[in-house]
Amino acid sequence: MFQGLHLQTKKQKNFDIFHDFIRNSRAVALWPTDDYGSRIMSLKKCCNTNPSHKTSMPRLNRAIGQLEGIKRMIEGNRYCLEILTQLRAACTAIKMAEKEIFKRHLESCVADSFGNTKESAKKIAEIKEMLDFIN
Repeated sequence: MFQGLHLQTKKQKNFDIFHDFIRNSRAVALWPTDDYGSRIMSLKKCCNTNPSHKTSMPRLNRAIGQLEGIKRMIEGNRYCLEILTQLRAACTAIKMAEKEIFKRHLESCVADSFGNTKESAKKIAEIKEMLDFIN
């Protein structure tokens, strides 16, 4: 009876109007985007060249897979402790990726700002060691 009728919430309608405006206007984008159209949070560089963080991708992919599994567990009404165990594993994977990226930042960006002296390398190594003891 109501074929083709599409009900929208006010919020969705405003969102669609905004995106139609951006898509159809000649205005400069409100935020920078990468090659895939995703928003770039910052164009800031901390050193001459930002280090590659691609080695952290397997950990992040593992966390994404775990989160998808957790969603299925919740939809399947699984036991609470099983869900919590998987949540802890996903958090750990993300935390490890965070540590890797921070250590890489220390090794490249911070070291460059100190001038790559032996003293700065020693202090950076100390900081990296301390990171291993932090949860």
